[in-house]
Amino acid sequence: MLEKCRNAKDRWGGVSTIIDHWLEERQQLIAVFVSIPGQAAGTPLNRAVGDFCDLLMDYLSSGHFEVYEQLLREGDEFDDGSLEQAQSLLPYIQPSTDAALDFNDAYGTLDTPTLQQLCQLSRDLSNLGETLEERFSLEDQLIEILHNAHKDQVSAT
Repeated sequence: MLEKCRNAKDRWGGVSTIIDHWLEERQQLIAVFVSIPGQAAGTPLNRAVGDFCDLLMDYLSSGHFEVYEQLLREGDEFDDGSLEQAQSLLPYIQPSTDAALDFNDAYGTLDTPTLQQLCQLSRDLSNLGETLEERFSLEDQLIEILHNAHKDQVSAT
């Protein structure tokens, strides 16, 4: 997952400062995500899960309220059909937003986890990881549709 994130940043880095920052947030989110299973039970785990949830909420917010809006605005300005193609991806991204919000609600303020909570956390992290990987792929498609559709036109100006 981390390698895919680096590849996305290499491909689309520089498209805009907002997208660059967002891809950096994604990379940081993944790094914290993969570090959670190695945490010992107790305070470090609580902190790692809390940090992950904070980053996750920031990432989701940036995507929905900055990046997607910027990309869709760009697609609208060029009026070349890329907007409709990109908008068709958004409904597929929403379930991952819901799953991430549910995870945050369940674990964002994890105090002293019970053994049952730790077992459930492990399963929920695994499920969320799969969901996020699918989300990242869809977001990469969104960037690619709008960036590739317009890069020749932008460089011609």
